[in-house]
Amino acid sequence: MGSFILRRLGVMVLTAFCLTFIVFFMTNLFPNLEKLAKTQGNFRMSEAEVTSWLEDRGYLQPTLVKYAEWVGVKPGYLTVDAENDRYVGRCVRPGVALEDTPRYCGLLQGNWGFSSVFKEGVSDIVWKRLGLTGYLMFWVMLVMVPGALIVGVLAGMREGSRTDRTLSTFSIASTATPEYVSGVIFIAIFASSAFGLKWFKGSATKAMEEPTLENFTLPVITIALYGLGYIARMTRASMAEVMTAQYIRTARLKGVSFRNIVMKHALRNALIAPFTVIMLQIPWLLNGVVIVETLFNYKGFGWLLVQAAGNNDIDLLLACSVVAVVVVLVTQLISDIGYVFLNPRIRVS
Repeated sequence: MGSFILRRLGVMVLTAFCLTFIVFFMTNLFPNLEKLAKTQGNFRMSEAEVTSWLEDRGYLQPTLVKYAEWVGVKPGYLTVDAENDRYVGRCVRPGVALEDTPRYCGLLQGNWGFSSVFKEGVSDIVWKRLGLTGYLMFWVMLVMVPGALIVGVLAGMREGSRTDRTLSTFSIASTATPEYVSGVIFIAIFASSAFGLKWFKGSATKAMEEPTLENFTLPVITIALYGLGYIARMTRASMAEVMTAQYIRTARLKGVSFRNIVMKHALRNALIAPFTVIMLQIPWLLNGVVIVETLFNYKGFGWLLVQAAGNNDIDLLLACSVVAVVVVLVTQLISDIGYVFLNPRIRVS
């Protein structure tokens, strides 16, 4: 198991470098850099002025050189601004003497860059928004996973029964309904005066500071309902397959009660496939809740990703991509390890 984890960690690091390099290359294409220069400088800048602006800030260096500086394995660029009689570079900070300026200032040194839109350090922005989305994800998983497993197990216990058909229809309907549709329906029914209910009067924006039942329930239910159906369908299919296995038939012939058959024999094996699906929901929740966060104006990580892409905030967009890549790779590693523990017959060679 130890060698397996070490190999996977090596593959994860290599994959992370490859994926982040692709994102870095795409965000540093010249049209994006030109847009950045005009946004930060002047929209009426000439081509020569744009080139000069980008060159002074190191954007026109070779892509591999810029990527190495961004990661922090190469010293940051340093130039002299003769017009203003000062040094300009990636690691240069206002009020810090040149001799005290570090040579390396990339991801490995904890420097994620500076947001050109929010005018703050990227790391501070990302961790704050990531914490908000993490809190939302926690409650979504707490509602979605137990609900999906209960629905899937009940449907798969007796395949073809009325309970199975009813729960399967519910699962398909919930998965087939996009979040922006169910979210609007929930708002219209439970939070507006259209139907006179007004059960949830709070705004999800207030939930970022003080989450309550009124302002936090609808975003959680909207996301959980969409993912619940998918996990329930996978659990139902796995449970139905296990219930027809030979060892289940043998247990029935021996007179083992149906409850013990389900709880002691079928359930553990039936959870192997759903476990992988559940772990894959974490990256989806991190990056796929953009619509819900926008709909309810909950300014989490998904909202931040949209802002970074829409405003061409390169450093912030790169930081978001790094977080997303790391979360996907870590959840896949946990999924593989958990898969082995759930099914001891699987040998790690």
